[in-house]
Amino acid sequence: MSLAMFYSAVFAVSGTHLPFFPVWLKAIGIDASWIGLINALPAITRFTTLPQVTAFAEKRQAIRSAMMLSVLATAIGFTAVGLQQQPLALFLIYALTCMMWTPTMPLTDAYALRGVARYGLDYGPLRLWGSAAFAAGSLACGYLVDHIAARDLIWVIVTWAVVAVAASLLLQPLDDARRRTTEMPAGKTLLRDAGFWAVIASAALIQGSHVAYYTFSAINWQLHGHGGLTIAGLWTLGVIAEIVVFALSPRFSLRPSTLIAIGGLSAVLRWIVTANEPPLALLAIVQLGHGLTFGMTIVGTMSLLVQLVPSHQIARGQGYYAACNGLLGAATSIASGAIYARIGDGLYYVMAAMAAAGALVIWSARHRLNAHPHSEASGG
Repeated sequence: MSLAMFYSAVFAVSGTHLPFFPVWLKAIGIDASWIGLINALPAITRFTTLPQVTAFAEKRQAIRSAMMLSVLATAIGFTAVGLQQQPLALFLIYALTCMMWTPTMPLTDAYALRGVARYGLDYGPLRLWGSAAFAAGSLACGYLVDHIAARDLIWVIVTWAVVAVAASLLLQPLDDARRRTTEMPAGKTLLRDAGFWAVIASAALIQGSHVAYYTFSAINWQLHGHGGLTIAGLWTLGVIAEIVVFALSPRFSLRPSTLIAIGGLSAVLRWIVTANEPPLALLAIVQLGHGLTFGMTIVGTMSLLVQLVPSHQIARGQGYYAACNGLLGAATSIASGAIYARIGDGLYYVMAAMAAAGALVIWSARHRLNAHPHSEASGG
């Protein structure tokens, strides 16, 4: 229950941040190019500072403490961000905030996957609480968009970050995961595993294809005349579909690599339709595809990571996974600002190509992954 509450609080921060932080940036006068650069910062920190944080926390057996420190620093950082309006100063303070914020989710997933590996729990039902909170946070913020000045949206994000700090105090300490295998050179076995690289590369490509959606969908839908509550409703439809996928995931009989491939191919279709400015009714249907493009990809990825990564290296594995996501996501976010400024919705065609590449990578590696033995204490 304490983990579910923490997931909920952390994802409520994301539920307000992802769709509406760009809206806040635009409201205080930041132009599209700066918005692209600023929104690239979380992705940049994922492949620079994040792997070091997760590895240090795992080495010190301090995953829970690192989670608590991370959300505290996040609340302080977003408060400082809200006091800025100049692009460069905002960029620098937000960069420092992201250094502490971005490790929160990999650390939380590592904390959860320890339970999956050790006690045979299912990741999807644990993770759905975060998605539910994401939807609630997005809807609440969408409602507020129509009732408060867009310049005040940052304080909604700060409020949820403070709630996450309170929730972190309820987390229970992890059992000591140190094993006789700890004399293994840290991380080197993972980095020599071609199957591990295939998983994180394909997931990064498919998840990276969501960058245009995360960064510019709210702005674009506003330009098409949709209000804040409608925008939040569209985001919420996607998250509801994601929750359904997580809830049903223990019943999935397809191989994890197939689930990821399905996620990639679904993203190709989703972004092509979105690029053609569909009417609201069709857009709502397309948003339900988020359950496949995001949810199915996550379920398949986490299932494979539990199989491929030993329990005592799970935080390190999550760090590498997040770093790969961050490297590609940062490049995509930076490029998307310039691309969107020139071709608008045509940016989604680029996203469709990325998703197709991710599906191809995982499909090409499926035989190697299907033959890969479960890792020690994988719980699979």
